[in-house]
Amino acid sequence: MPRRILKLKSLFVFLVLLLLATGTAHATYPGRNGLIAFQAQGDAGIQIFTVRPNGQELRQITHVIGDAVAPDWSPDGRQIVFEHDVPNACANVAIMNADGAGLVELVSDPTVCEEDPSFTPDGLRIVFHRFDPATNDEAFWSMDRNGNDRQRIGLCCADANVSPDGEKLSFLGSNGEPGGIALFTSSIEGSNVVQITPYSFDVAAKQDWAPGGQRLVFTQNGDVLIPGVSANIATIRTDGTDLRLVTHYEGGTANAFVGSYSPDGRWIVFRLNQNGLFGLFKIHPDGTHLKTILPLSSFRPRFIDWGALPSEADDEDEEGW
Repeated sequence: MPRRILKLKSLFVFLVLLLLATGTAHATYPGRNGLIAFQAQGDAGIQIFTVRPNGQELRQITHVIGDAVAPDWSPDGRQIVFEHDVPNACANVAIMNADGAGLVELVSDPTVCEEDPSFTPDGLRIVFHRFDPATNDEAFWSMDRNGNDRQRIGLCCADANVSPDGEKLSFLGSNGEPGGIALFTSSIEGSNVVQITPYSFDVAAKQDWAPGGQRLVFTQNGDVLIPGVSANIATIRTDGTDLRLVTHYEGGTANAFVGSYSPDGRWIVFRLNQNGLFGLFKIHPDGTHLKTILPLSSFRPRFIDWGALPSEADDEDEEGW
């Protein structure tokens, strides 16, 4: 009997571990590369656009009054959540389908400003920055994708992103000095805060997790540009070690601003500013194989996010997406 009980206990432990592993894999499994979304100046305000990774089918998908900024793809590539900056009012979070249809404003209190949203890896919740002018309270919050079940996380101050395993947040914090922005991580509920970079790195929004969750990508010297100093893309381990530059621009006439990793982790998409012109490019995380998506022009893509290819989409050559 003791030996039989021991075998049953071993089988039970194995099954539990298998279930846990399966649940985690769902959040961290790399996706197939879909459309790239970004904000840019439209005919009437800043609007959200999408484009294929080969530069084809550039489309404006929002036509809101005011500005549509900071798009973030749902993990399944079917929806985009973004910040709607309403004229003469507080910003709010909105959600729409990948083609811009079905737009819904997730407004709880029009006197409270809600900004810079991003999805959790399971696609069930949205993390965002919330500021209440009446109480001067500023923190990260989360809500479900219908705008309900709002919960205060309690950290501050900008660009919150959830790790692929759903256990951590990455975000930006300031020391209050010009050019003093650092990258931080914390647990998902806001505890165990770790400073990943020094404030002197002056990290620009936006930053992103690698699909495997082992590294973060960010823009160094990108928040307040210094004459003669170029902004460059770098990656770093989540414990703040093993800093690696992805781009190596110098002199201040060219600056690289990161958007995100591709869902398969093979690319990093970014904006290049060069001599007053702007373009959308992709590059391998090791700094090789720079490729043009949108060539340098006066069109300025910003806050770039690379979405997954929806499961119902037809199989096509990956470079087409």
